[in-house]
Amino acid sequence: MYNYCVRPRAIVKTRKPAPPVRRARGRPPRSHDAGATRKSLLNAAAALFAARGFDGVSVAEVAQLAGANKALINYHFGGKLQLYRTIVREMFTELLSRLEPLRADPRPPDQVLRDLVAIVGDSADRRRPQLSRMMLREVIAGGPHLDHEVLAFPMRVFSVVREIIERGVRERVFRPVDPIMTHMSLLGSLVFFFATADFRRRMAAEAPSPFATTPPDAYVQHIQELIARGLAVDRA
Repeated sequence: MYNYCVRPRAIVKTRKPAPPVRRARGRPPRSHDAGATRKSLLNAAAALFAARGFDGVSVAEVAQLAGANKALINYHFGGKLQLYRTIVREMFTELLSRLEPLRADPRPPDQVLRDLVAIVGDSADRRRPQLSRMMLREVIAGGPHLDHEVLAFPMRVFSVVREIIERGVRERVFRPVDPIMTHMSLLGSLVFFFATADFRRRMAAEAPSPFATTPPDAYVQHIQELIARGLAVDRA
């Protein structure tokens, strides 16, 4: 007779699969490159807002042009209005980073003013071509889409112009002039010229004229001469 010793089977514990991670309602999945997505939305929206104005652009159109989910506009910016204000704020921030150092520029005021005109022209022509058209539309409408925070940015541009003009008057380089009217003459001319670029191209195609084919650099130089000579003290 044989006795058999049966070993108990080892008990293997199995782990239950982890429950799926639930995403908060209303929050889209995070992109692998959130910075690139945000930049694409800003560029697409700037192009559309410049062409059609705030009311003529839908969230869906911005998302389609940017190649992104329209929910990402709310995720990154908090909605269409905040997206619009972000574009204006960032464009002015870049422009002011180049303009505000002119306040401490020790060169003669007329030379500093020429540089200011050149910087604004370069920004409107190459760096931020949408800003002139967006601001022209906004100003004509009375600025309904700009809050106090955003309105402070064009006021900072005016402050730079005013300080250069006032310094020129003190140093007897400029004749006594109204800084506000000078600002409007200077910036208004540049904004209008660059905001109407598409219209002038159409004129050039249908009825060629010197007005339609004026190069941006030539116009900037014209404003530099017009303003500097027009402000100059009559030495005679």
